[in-house]
Amino acid sequence: MARLRADIWVSAFLRRHAQLGRICVVSRKGDPDAGQIWVEIDHLNGTSSLLVPAHGDPDAATDRRFSVLIDRQPNADTAQRITREADFDPDLWVVTLEDRAGDHGLEVVSAQ
Repeated sequence: MARLRADIWVSAFLRRHAQLGRICVVSRKGDPDAGQIWVEIDHLNGTSSLLVPAHGDPDAATDRRFSVLIDRQPNADTAQRITREADFDPDLWVVTLEDRAGDHGLEVVSAQ
C-alpha cells in the first residue's frame, strides 16, 4: 500500500484536532504529494516540542511515525530550527498544535 499524500494526512490531522476542540493550523505548506511533515506543539507556556519523521523506520513507506527532535524548549529555539530546515527543504510542511499537555495522538518512536 502506498503512503498517504502529505496534504491529505495534514488535512486529517487538522480535522481530528479541531473535533477535539484544539487549535491546530498549517504554519508552513509544503509539497502536497511527498513533503516532509513536522509537527510543532506549542505548550502555551513559552515552550514547544517538535516531532519529525522517524528515520530508519522499516514501516516508513506506508505509516507515518515520528521522533522527538525538540522537547519542551523555548519557542524561539523551535522556530529557529524550523527556519533552518525550511531554508534547506522548500517542500517542508509544518503543522502547529496548541496543547498544554502535548497530547498529539501520533506514534512516536525513540531515536536510536
